[in-house]
Amino acid sequence: MARRSSKRPYGRDHVPLDMTRLSSLPRRQTGPGGAEFTVRHVRGGDKSYTCPGCHHQVPAGTPHVVAWPSQSLFGAERGLEERRHWHTSCWQRGLW
Repeated sequence: MARRSSKRPYGRDHVPLDMTRLSSLPRRQTGPGGAEFTVRHVRGGDKSYTCPGCHHQVPAGTPHVVAWPSQSLFGAERGLEERRHWHTSCWQRGLW
């Protein structure tokens, strides 16, 4: 007899999908210089960052955008090293 999965016990109700979690999935968008960037919306963490669009602080714990080049001459790892943290409004307005 096959063992049932313990991930969701059959006696419990189904938990609906939290649509706000989908916003954190990486997407591809056009960014600085018309290049393609991988963009991810994050809730904010323990660190503050300087937004490259307005050069003001993105305070710790503030939801914002993290963007990095989708293609890099030196490989995907280098692209990740070039990621930057933007105010959501600065990224959306295209303050490059």
